[in-house]
Amino acid sequence: MPKTILACKNCKALTTEKKCPICGSTNLTTNWKGLIHVIDPEKSEAAKKLGIKYKGTFAIEVI
Repeated sequence: MPKTILACKNCKALTTEKKCPICGSTNLTTNWKGLIHVIDPEKSEAAKKLGIKYKGTFAIEVI
């Protein structure tokens, strides 16, 4: 059975764990839309617009 993908309500990081890999928060939700994989946050215009400062996979919108 596939694992549920959760989004951190604080930093929008996506994870299948019970703790955010970026900020360590346990404030996670299954209510999110879209995703973006950021390889270089310094060069990514999309990451800058979304306020993402780290490498990883993030939700575009957390509801």
